[in-house]
Amino acid sequence: MGIAFRVLIMILAAKSRWQPVDFMESFKPAGEAILRHQDPVLGSEGGWHFLPTIPYVYGLLLWLGIPWEIGGRLVTVVADIALIPLVGKLAGGGNASLRAFQYACNPLAILVASIHGQVEPVALFFGVAAFVVARGPGDPERPGLRIDVFALAWQRVAVFLGLGRTVRNPVTYTAPPGGLVRTALTPREGDSDSMRRAVYAGLLMGLALCAKSWPIWLIPGMLLLLPTFRSRVTAFVATAVPPVFFLVTLPVFAGTSLDELPEVIRIMGDVRPIVGEWGYSAILVGGDWTLHSGIATFGTRLIYVTMLVVAFLWRRADPVDLTTALLLAFMVTTPRLGAQYLLWFMPFLVARPTRFAWPAIIGVSLWAGCGYLYLTQFDTNTWWAMHSVWARASVVLLPILVLAMPWGRRVSTAPVPPPDLPNSSATAVT
Repeated sequence: MGIAFRVLIMILAAKSRWQPVDFMESFKPAGEAILRHQDPVLGSEGGWHFLPTIPYVYGLLLWLGIPWEIGGRLVTVVADIALIPLVGKLAGGGNASLRAFQYACNPLAILVASIHGQVEPVALFFGVAAFVVARGPGDPERPGLRIDVFALAWQRVAVFLGLGRTVRNPVTYTAPPGGLVRTALTPREGDSDSMRRAVYAGLLMGLALCAKSWPIWLIPGMLLLLPTFRSRVTAFVATAVPPVFFLVTLPVFAGTSLDELPEVIRIMGDVRPIVGEWGYSAILVGGDWTLHSGIATFGTRLIYVTMLVVAFLWRRADPVDLTTALLLAFMVTTPRLGAQYLLWFMPFLVARPTRFAWPAIIGVSLWAGCGYLYLTQFDTNTWWAMHSVWARASVVLLPILVLAMPWGRRVSTAPVPPPDLPNSSATAVT
């Protein structure tokens, strides 16, 4: 059913007289630039702001002669179809099939993948796959591992410094002589499996970052799903490999000169201060797209502060719940948003729904559907007039997204195993 929905909508969208502006004026030129052996960032006149991974695929499909209206969407539709079973695996347990079916029928996913052709499904496919691999073959009912990061870090630092103090914590750990460094570098029984998972999970997360930059918010959850300090460091390093590879090979595969590389990196790191599409920024500027550096700067700082607060509040939560909380908090505090951003949290919220999950999912799907299916039926002047109302109406969704955060799961109920530390000659820290 998920395949049928996406393919049918893709065909109808390809035949429509209306095509998304960025789909035609940013994505297609990026693929055409690859065919000309040009950098997609510079060759598409600034329309593409990311690594060339997706434009390579666009270029291949154009080279094969597939019409752009189909080929450009084929990338995201295939990724979103592959994401369906991954959502079930992320959920695990007896509800796996149900959660996969619910994502297969998710209206927003179908709109983003089959109509807009935005590459969020590609980033989510690799990102969710990284979560599934990092979790490994453990208990699917409890996909996370509860870890009090701050208490554990302090305990290890205390032992490493030889303070010999008692640290109050409800969990008893053991620490070996030699402290944190030796603990991190000493191989342990079963470590090869966790290290292998770490490498694969990191590479998958790196591929997610090759599609878009926003999956950086998924990295903390992926790392916490891995069982040891060494495996987390390994995954973190592995995450950098795909982006660095696609960056340094630009001169080879995309014809980017060495002199152009600094400018390409600058453009990829540049975020234009466009506000007014969503939430409080839409209220402040009347619902019109506006270049407003003041609101954009305030919003960016608000995002970072909010992410730190959320990470602290959910520090002992299941890593999937932590990720859901981070992504929902981002949606509430961001001053700039495309409707496709709202897909970021969908696989995680569908896999582990909260009490207000479905009001949030239905609400954002209706809001995005109005923009995709209703507003696009009018001429430009009418569209602008209705767009301002539509954008300001999004403020109604903010409290629903806050309520949909996993407030009741800020502390995981999963059993807490002792960390992977050797027991011989260990010193107890309680």
